[in-house]
Amino acid sequence: MDCGMIVKNRQRRQIMNLNQLHYFVTLAHMEHYTNAAQKLSITQPSLSHAISSLEEELGTSLFERQGRNVGLTKYGRLFMEYAEEALDILDAGIKKTKAMTSEKSGKVDIGYIYTQGSEFIPELVSGFLEANRDKQVDFGFSNGITKEIVQGVKEEKYDIGFCSMVSGEKELEFIPVSQEKLVAAVPPGHPLAGRKKASFEEIASYPQIFFNKGSGLRGVISQIFRDYGMKPDIVYTVDEDSAMVGLVARGFGVCIVPDAATVRSMKASFLEIENLDYRRFIYMVTLKNKYQAPIARLFADYVKDYYSLKK
Repeated sequence: MDCGMIVKNRQRRQIMNLNQLHYFVTLAHMEHYTNAAQKLSITQPSLSHAISSLEEELGTSLFERQGRNVGLTKYGRLFMEYAEEALDILDAGIKKTKAMTSEKSGKVDIGYIYTQGSEFIPELVSGFLEANRDKQVDFGFSNGITKEIVQGVKEEKYDIGFCSMVSGEKELEFIPVSQEKLVAAVPPGHPLAGRKKASFEEIASYPQIFFNKGSGLRGVISQIFRDYGMKPDIVYTVDEDSAMVGLVARGFGVCIVPDAATVRSMKASFLEIENLDYRRFIYMVTLKNKYQAPIARLFADYVKDYYSLKK
């Protein structure tokens, strides 16, 4: 007996549809079956059947006769509040989805490592907007370390990411779009501070501030030390470039860091590293074989066309 009731309830839940809600709200406003049916471009019997089915589903009368017209019952007025709200929310969702996936408008959510926020990302976005003045495009900006950016792209938090390469991410496409030469940063007043260049061995002989293991650069700099047969004396680790150079500026150690505007503005001394031509490459990261909204795809294509280093 209980099983039969469960099946019946499931069947009842399947009866109600959006047309019925729309018909109900229209009739509630017009208070006349014939006029409401004409407005809805359906027959009066079809409207009557839809309302009867809805009342059966809810287990109560929604309308009552008032002469030639009909009016909402107490429970009809209650249901009306929710029906209108549901249709309004659905309508807003339809409009939002269409706007976000239109060829002419949309939003692009991008994530990028900290150093790219002062020059590279603004340059990309302003160039894209200038080239697409006929489009209505909004951007969402977030920054973090490479590990966070990659995870954000995989979870579709970001349409596009800009960060270092991460090996083993088969579901992602990495396209190199920018590069930064590695330089040394030392504190003001340091023995190397007055020089323009220093050998790697000289720089490596001082206590080092390193990137954390989640950073794409940690492996690169560690490999340089191995190539020179040296082991770094790591005294502190940090997530990003400006925090690293901030510690250097206060005398906590020296570091090897990408030559970016964000760190050059800080109170540390920067030196070229003799005979060392390692660079950090910045990659545009997207999900392979995954749908992208037209505007996000247009932005990705713009970056490929104008910034890809694969040319």
